[in-house]
Amino acid sequence: MALLKKILAPTDFSKLSAEGVRYACHLAKDVGAHVIVLNVIVLDESNTTGKGEMERHKQRLEEFVGKTVSHRGDLKIREVVVAGQPSGAIVDCAEHEKVDLIVMSTHGRGGLSRMLIGSVTDKLLRSAACPVLVVPAEPKR
Repeated sequence: MALLKKILAPTDFSKLSAEGVRYACHLAKDVGAHVIVLNVIVLDESNTTGKGEMERHKQRLEEFVGKTVSHRGDLKIREVVVAGQPSGAIVDCAEHEKVDLIVMSTHGRGGLSRMLIGSVTDKLLRSAACPVLVVPAEPKR
């Protein structure tokens, strides 16, 4: 019985998040897991999103995955777009989809920079019910 069946890889379409998606896909290939690539449309104070915006994000996510994940082979990838606040939406998706692992990259900021900007990764580490694997932005040599 496989320990990892579903891996969640959140993305904001940045180069940094692409590293996390690539890592999740490589891991999924190695263990035979399914990957869910998630993009969260960040809501403003109106808490609404138009259908056009949702469709644009779905198209952009499809293009992002196509460029980011080379040699898909028989890798099972599903692309999901939701609206909300990033950390909460990722935790909700992980619980709803019953994922076994969340894989994401981090910018590696600390101290005052992290306090001022906030950290989705930090919030996930504190609130996710499943393990969270954090891929460093630039591997230490």
